Amino acid sequence: MSIIIKPIVTEKVTKESEVLNRFGFVVDRKANKVQIKKAVEAAYGVNVVSVNTINVRPDRTTKYTKSGLISGKTNAIKKAIVQVQEGETIDFYNNI
Repeated sequence: MSIIIKPIVTEKVTKESEVLNRFGFVVDRKANKVQIKKAVEAAYGVNVVSVNTINVRPDRTTKYTKSGLISGKTNAIKKAIVQVQEGETIDFYNNI
């Protein structure tokens, strides 16, 4: 299984990519920072300066319906914010 699942394309991450050279990815929950760094360098051909990771907990929801109370949850994910060297960039739209 691949370590990088998909890139994060939101307004906040797009602004960070333009200003601070930081890019966001949803990654495998068991991957560590060294594995994430090697995977990004291999996939996009850039030099990674730093990797910050965030474990996102699942959101739990409950709904009141005619048939009773329905509860559910979203999946837990891990995000990685990767900073690349100055002058290098990652183009998500050509590599998807």
